[in-house]
This record gives sequence, C-alpha cells and structure tokens, in this order.
Amino acid sequence: MVERHEVEVFLTLAEELHFGRTAERLLVSRAHVSQTLQKLERRIGAPLFLRTSRSVGLTSLGRQLADDLAPHHRAMADAVERAVATARGISGTLRVGFVGALWGQLFGAAADAFQAARPECTIELREVPFGVGQEPLRTGEIQLSNVSFPFDAADMSTGEPLVSEGRVLAVAATHPFAARANVTPEDFGDITMLTTPTLSERWSKARAPRTTPSGRPIAQGPPATSMQELLALVAAGKGAFPVGAQMNRFYLRPDIAYVPIHDTPPLTWGLVWRTGTETPLLRDFSRTVAALAPTVA
Repeated sequence: MVERHEVEVFLTLAEELHFGRTAERLLVSRAHVSQTLQKLERRIGAPLFLRTSRSVGLTSLGRQLADDLAPHHRAMADAVERAVATARGISGTLRVGFVGALWGQLFGAAADAFQAARPECTIELREVPFGVGQEPLRTGEIQLSNVSFPFDAADMSTGEPLVSEGRVLAVAATHPFAARANVTPEDFGDITMLTTPTLSERWSKARAPRTTPSGRPIAQGPPATSMQELLALVAAGKGAFPVGAQMNRFYLRPDIAYVPIHDTPPLTWGLVWRTGTETPLLRDFSRTVAALAPTVA
C-alpha cells in the first residue's frame, strides 16, 4: 500500500521536476526524495521518472499516476483542513434550539450577526417545545439551547444569566385578578396553579410554588406540557401560571391577562449545553449571544 508521504513526494516532484526544489518544498533532504521515489518505483514495478544529469521528466506511467492521484490527494488535504477548521470553530454547523419567542428572536439576531462575520459557519435554529426539558440536547438533536434558572442537571453545563425579566401571572381574562394592577405570591392561595410534570421538581417549585409565603396551600390544577397547552388551559379558566413578562410582547391574547407579580425576584435565563460537547464554535456563538442579549431582550 502506498503511504501518504510517498504520494506527497511523488506529486511534488511531478510538479517541480527538480529534486532540489522538491526537497525544499517538503523540508526534507534530496536524498530522502530520491530514496522515497526509488521505494515507490519498486512498489509500482516500473520507472515513474526519466532522469538524466540535466533533467527530470515523467514517464507515461508517471503522468498517468500523477493524473489519477492528484484529485484524491487534494480532496484528502481539503478534508483535513475542513476538520481542523471545524475543531477550531472556524467553520461548521451549530444546531441551536430556542424555548420561547424572545429567545427565538435573540438567537436569530445572533445567528445573522455571527454568519455575516463568519460566512463559512452555519447556525441552524429550531424551536424546542416547552416541557421537553433538555432531551434534545441529550440526543444530539441540538447542541445549544436556553434555560431558565434555577437549573441543575448532572449532565448539563450552563453559562451566566443573560436575560432578566419580571414575573407576571397568566390568568383568564374573566378571572377577578385580571382587573388588578398586580398580585403577590400570597395571592396564589386564591388560584388554581397549573402543573408542569415534565419539568424538574426544583424548577416547578421555583416557578410555581405549592404554598404561599404564609404557608397557605395552593390548589394544584391540570398538567401543561407545552406553551400552547398552558395558554389554552389558562384561557379556559382551568388554572393560572407565573410566566415571564416577555409574554406581553410575544403571546398577547384577548382571553388571557398577564398581571405583574410583586415581591418576587426576576426570572433569569442563560445558555445550556450537554457537558463535554462544548466546541470553539459553540463558545464563539455563545459570546455573540451574550453581546446581543441586552439589546434584543
């Protein structure tokens, strides 16, 4: 089997037709070029070059071999270069999933800016339904997404919080709370709270507590496994749920009211990826998202 360095020596000599220049290009000695060529010719079983004291030329067999090998050698070199570039984050494709319209807008703006500066990169965006958690990251369907804090998963890594928003309570437009200027967590004792069984216990309790600050129990309502399902249940009067203030921008509906919640910390969001899968491309795109977050969010 012909080795790669033999092919490199042969094709370079076929271009230069000079042992000295070939040695200079490959940073080897003339003796190494000569020995490699002799070894290759023995393996082929016939001369590949016509050599005299004054000139070097290809034999017909040498020309045939050079024509056959050159395209494959270039393709191999190109493949290696593309692999190196991808590993360094210079090129490649990053699959990004967004949960919620705000993050779809932010990731979209970041993708446009990133690809304008690095046209050799591709950012693929796809929506991740509310309620599926990090399963698309675990399966490799996507490589990067957004998550609201608090968050903890042993197989996931997160960045710093990038987006902060106030909390509002989604209630049916016919609910008594819909006419109020604001509510407090203590008022949750007077509502039925929708549940999110597909999300982590810690996340659910932080977003939708089961008792008020004074200890009053909060009635538990039907489960919601997607944003549209949650909004449909709210509109039908089946329950309420605390969400982010972005809902006033992206999910306005005549049958739902979003009432500001006082005395609660803001919701914070950041980036999440599966531990061990971070690449230079992922890191570079994440920096672009972080730079745009204050202006888009």
